Amino acid sequence: MHDTPLPDLAATAFLERLAQRGVEYAFVNSGTDFAPIVEALAREPNSARFPRFVTVPHENLAMAMAHGYYRLSGKPAAVMCHVTVGTANALCGLMNCSRDHIPVLLAAGRTPNTETGFPESRNGYIHWGTESFDQGGLVREYVKWDYEWRHGQPAGDVVDRALDIAMSEPRGPVYLTLAREVLGGPVVDKRRNNLRGLGAAAPHPCPETIGVAAELLTNASFPLIITATAGRTRTSYAALTDFADRHAIPVVQSQTRDLNLPTAHAMNLGHNVHQILPRADVILVLDNDVPWLPSVGGPSPGAKVIHMSADPLASRYPFREFETDVLITSETTRGVVALDQAMTAAANNKAKIRKDERRISISRIRDEQALERRRQIDKASAAPRAGGVWITHCLNALKSPDAIIINELGFNAPDFLELNEWGSYMATSLAGGLGFGLGAALGAKLAAPEREVIVCCGEGSYMFGNPTPYHFVQAAEKLPTLTIVSNNHAWHAVRVAARSVYPRGAAAKSNDMPLTSLAPSPQYEKTISAIGGYGEKVDTPAELPNAIERGLDAVRAGVPAVLNVLTEGR
Repeated sequence: MHDTPLPDLAATAFLERLAQRGVEYAFVNSGTDFAPIVEALAREPNSARFPRFVTVPHENLAMAMAHGYYRLSGKPAAVMCHVTVGTANALCGLMNCSRDHIPVLLAAGRTPNTETGFPESRNGYIHWGTESFDQGGLVREYVKWDYEWRHGQPAGDVVDRALDIAMSEPRGPVYLTLAREVLGGPVVDKRRNNLRGLGAAAPHPCPETIGVAAELLTNASFPLIITATAGRTRTSYAALTDFADRHAIPVVQSQTRDLNLPTAHAMNLGHNVHQILPRADVILVLDNDVPWLPSVGGPSPGAKVIHMSADPLASRYPFREFETDVLITSETTRGVVALDQAMTAAANNKAKIRKDERRISISRIRDEQALERRRQIDKASAAPRAGGVWITHCLNALKSPDAIIINELGFNAPDFLELNEWGSYMATSLAGGLGFGLGAALGAKLAAPEREVIVCCGEGSYMFGNPTPYHFVQAAEKLPTLTIVSNNHAWHAVRVAARSVYPRGAAAKSNDMPLTSLAPSPQYEKTISAIGGYGEKVDTPAELPNAIERGLDAVRAGVPAVLNVLTEGR
């Protein structure tokens, strides 16, 4: 007697189309809604027709993994979670992805629509409690598109639309809900089964507007580029590096989330925008939604300001008021190349003289900055506790040249890091959703397994990052990273905010500021022992170099490591 062939499932077509469109990984925390997905995977175990599924036991960690993976690979990942409750857990990471223009397909199960009549109908008590009137409403403000896949619709068309929208500029996450009856239903074929590149063509800049901007920059005495993410791709990193050098335009990386040009670049003026901003007579804000803090300072009177990005108005922010004279919608590389060509064509003797003068003045500024860094390093080495300055200084001497540093409140800014390889730095988005760093490290390691990954985070960020699921995934997927926890036993950012708003207030004078203490401090270095990793507590600055060396030795041997570094307020 022969077994009756099992009917094809729509879930199979869904997974197959994800892989066909370049989704290599699905980071998943499954639930009862996943039965058809589980069945499809079981029928074809380890099939190359499907994305590789990675079990991630917390949705915020899964979203951060997709975030970090895209930042290094340029490829979208899928995250799959359990109905409304899994979506709620993913929301913090989804906000980070939204503000950082990260294309992720977040797919959540939907409680079965039917009580009876289908094998996939409701068969658990929670199937009533987890239904909502508008599941997409949970995420709608932070996604580019949300939809519920319905009966009779080809899986391929639904997947194609989701990924095309996510990968079109400005990029961002999308949300798809999957009812169990639809996943378990029959396969519906596409009318036309073609494959092409994802997303609409990236926007080219308007030539006339580029001409206006090029004229302003060419005739400026001290033009300035302010960016946060212009170096996100290899091509944009190279384009900005060449452009800044050729036209002698200094670059400040304000609230940077990427390495946008090498530390050693002659035009790199660091990260303190308010120190340099008043000097500039023409400013190019390039891929930076919040280039400076108006309450601290702004451009000099009469300075001209150009904003250029895929969304120069930052249209998803409800209120935003920054000085603006020219707005250019463009993909980064195309915009920078167009400016380069226009400025080269407009060059004249006066412009050349100004460029030569700028090179001299910028070199002096860099020399002054180097002296100040040396002074702070010397001071940090003699402090009773380590701080961000000392941690990053020690990392320079011990990390691999192409190591990837992920910073989530582990130090203030990467001023003391020496980073000269594309993709060497990653920080979280302006959404401020804590818990980004640990998952981003896993995603980065998946995307670049040959590179060293070091995550520096505050102890609050470490806790928000779901350390137990983090270490579980490290062990299960063999993803050794070095985690450095900057532990000052406090919510440092909250403390600083209270003092800045009320500098003469009771909180500023208090020795025990309310709502900021994280004491008694857990022994973070011991959490990793549960998976056989290496952990160490670091009490003094003098101990740190050897501790980092031991941690990196462990990672290079395939063993994840955690350093619990006792610090003072950053």
